[in-house]
Order: sequence, then structure tokens, then C-alpha cells
Amino acid sequence: MHNARSTDTESAQGVTCFLADEAATLAFGKKLAACLHSGLAIYLSGNLGAGKTTLTRGILHGLGYQHVVKSPTYNLVEIYKISALYLYHFDFYRFNDYLEWEEAGFRDYFNSDAICLVEWPEKAGDLLPEADLQLIFSILDNGRRIEIRAGTEAGKQCLIHWHNPKSE
Repeated sequence: MHNARSTDTESAQGVTCFLADEAATLAFGKKLAACLHSGLAIYLSGNLGAGKTTLTRGILHGLGYQHVVKSPTYNLVEIYKISALYLYHFDFYRFNDYLEWEEAGFRDYFNSDAICLVEWPEKAGDLLPEADLQLIFSILDNGRRIEIRAGTEAGKQCLIHWHNPKSE
């Protein structure tokens, strides 16, 4: 986050930030929400307890969702309707085989009307579409580091908007 306890390195290719605690992770998610739009695929990578679901909660709150945000670990996907936007929050941690993704029918969720946030995307192998944004979490002794990488032109545009939120 942009505060006295953090450092950032930013470009249109990527952003790296230090997140001191859960409150900083939620605030980061709210800030990131301002850059997001339908049609994006966002992949969240990192160890258990790294903050992936907390960041998702911050994103949802930043988009105006005011209800409880649950981890989709057991349901595989939680669906959120926010105005005209659908946000699908996937968690593939329990997948044992890439084909489970295909058999579950999740391909149809990745469309121009939705934002798809995917925890543990590597569990679906190369069946997922290319990530517009990839968020990589690292657990540190004193907090978390999050790196955002743009994988597509749409992802790069999100990061440009991150730098200059008033430009469109």
C-alpha cells in the first residue's frame, strides 16, 4: 500500500507492494477494485494463509459488495452479483487433476460479462485462459509482499489506470 510502512515498484508491466497486515491487504484490494472491469481473468498464487481470500474480500468491498465474503474452498466457486457485474471467485486447491476444471463446466464463466478471480490456478493446468493479471503473494516475517504482473493488454491497461486513476 502507499503508506509509511510500505514500498512500491510500479510500471505498466507490474506492481510490487508490501502489505503489513490484514487491514493493508483489504485496503489494497479496495484500491485494485477501482482498476478492474468485466472480462478480466485474475489469478492469485501463494501459499495457504498468504492473503488471497482477504484480498478478494477487499476487491469485493471496493466494488460495493457489502455482504459476507466466503472462501470458495469447498464450493469451488462463489458467485457475486454487483449491479450489472458478475464476479466469480474460484478456489482450485482441492483439484487433483486438471480435467476436474473442464468437467465442472467452469469454462463458460470466463466471459466478457464477468471478472474471474482464481485461487490456485496451477491446479487447472493450461486449461485456463491467459491471466490478465497475476497476483503472487509471498509471506514475510513482518507481513506480505504482493506482486501484480500484467499478462495481457487488458492487464497492462489496468496497471496504467492504477498509476493514473483519472485517465481512461
